[in-house]
Parts: sequence; structure tokens; C-alpha cells
Amino acid sequence: NYQARNFMRDDMREGDAVLFYASNAEPSGVTGLATIARAGYPDHFSWTKGHKYFEDESHEHAPVWYMVDVAFVERFPETVPLDTLKAAKGLEKMPVTQKGSRLSVQPCTKAEYDIVCRLGREQRKHAESTHA
Repeated sequence: NYQARNFMRDDMREGDAVLFYASNAEPSGVTGLATIARAGYPDHFSWTKGHKYFEDESHEHAPVWYMVDVAFVERFPETVPLDTLKAAKGLEKMPVTQKGSRLSVQPCTKAEYDIVCRLGREQRKHAESTHA
């Protein structure tokens, strides 16, 4: 998707915080945190003939696709489900909570990030208190 590519190429910087969203999980939702370990750079797999991501129109001198490297930061004890995100105060404008939003890479504000972190970490406190 070109919009996701543009976010990776133009907006993501080393050290930026990442919410890791598992869209193919049941339930879909945020499973943890990561950080951008390397800012956007050309996707070299798109130049490799025979690779499943090969793109005939992408070349080293004129890349079409970009990627970022992410590094693990924290795993939430439970997925913060999309339904929880949609119901959370302060996340009403977050792109992932919008009807029809299917983009795999989306920006979020610091305030939205902090709310999702709180939701994920509250689960840890709940899990620890029920096992004590």
C-alpha cells in the first residue's frame, strides 16, 4: 500500500515508539510495544527476482517500496482488543478505531499511544493480582 509505504519512508524515525497491532489474531488488537530501530530504507526484497515481494518496477536507483526495522520493547499479558480500543475515551480519532480502516501502518498521537500503553499494562496488574 502506497500510504503505508509513505509513512515508513517519510515519517518514521529511529527511536519512534510503535504499537504492535496483530490484525490476523483472534481477537485483533495491540499485543505489545516496539521501537523503530532503523528508519525507512528501500525494500531490497523488491529487487530480488524470484522473491515473493519482487516488484518489476522497483530498482536500487528508483525504489518503489520501503521498510523499517523494529525492535521488541514489551509484550502485553493479553491483547488489547480492537473493541476495547474503540470504546476507550481518547481513542475516538485514532485511525485504527475508524470504520473501514484497514491500513497496516498508521500513525497515532502521543496521547493515543499513552492510553493504549495504560490499557495494556492494566492487564498486567490485573493478571498479577489474580495470581497472587
